[in-house]
Amino acid sequence: MSFRTIFIESQCRCSYQGGYMVVRKEDETSKVHLSEVSSVILQTQQVYLSAYLLSEFAKNKISLVVSDEKHNPVGQYLPLYGAHNTSKRIVEQLRWGEPIKKRVWQHVVRDKIYHQARFLEERDYDEAKILHGAIPEVRSGDTTNREAQAARIYFTALFGDGFNRNAEIPLNAALNYGYAILLSMVNREIVSRGYLTQCGICHRNEYNQFNLACDFMEPFRPAVDRLVVDFFTGDFDVDTKRALADLANKGMVYKGGTYRLISVVSLYVQDCLNALNKKIAVDDIEAFEIL
Repeated sequence: MSFRTIFIESQCRCSYQGGYMVVRKEDETSKVHLSEVSSVILQTQQVYLSAYLLSEFAKNKISLVVSDEKHNPVGQYLPLYGAHNTSKRIVEQLRWGEPIKKRVWQHVVRDKIYHQARFLEERDYDEAKILHGAIPEVRSGDTTNREAQAARIYFTALFGDGFNRNAEIPLNAALNYGYAILLSMVNREIVSRGYLTQCGICHRNEYNQFNLACDFMEPFRPAVDRLVVDFFTGDFDVDTKRALADLANKGMVYKGGTYRLISVVSLYVQDCLNALNKKIAVDDIEAFEIL
């Protein structure tokens, strides 16, 4: 399975040659085989990519993330057809009923709150007990909005009473950067299985192209939060960006073994899709632990 995230920070030209992505700078040339790559993140706008390379990215289901002049992710390039039976998958997706969507969303929210609680517990925050207590209170479709309530408690514990997720501050820039990279991973998994990212099970914003990815990424957000807490020093610097860009390789415990986050994301997305298609029970969506 491909796993590497290529992080490009300086001016260069990128092309395709015999299965390799070739990166040419003024003083050096490097190659990486596309079979080893899961995503490419452009951290500068001074990059030139060949159409041939973009075509091979699509064929190999490689996600390309583009950043703006402030070095924040603003766009993603994905293949139009991620599977040979995309039309069949889309028909399946459009037939998902509200009851099963609500039950899967309930499971996703419970997983998210669990990982928020575990992080607070590991860092000795008393609020962990409150979040653990909220998990069984999550109803089908999260009709009592436990997700939002847990988020307020969680972020206040981590970053203080004055923290506001909507404020334009370096801390939020770091969180948003990590979430954008996580979103790109989940988008890639959804598209590679032939489904539409636009049609979510809870997120249904008509202006959001990635509603379904926004649904499935929720339990993995605490992995980003951990990196920000550990690496953020008050300024959203290069070291923090590099740590977040390497999110795909963060360790996870899954089925008794240790795996990279990107592998667990892939398996978790597949479980959620299987549950929505009623191939497995919702309770059989496999649990994981964030290291």
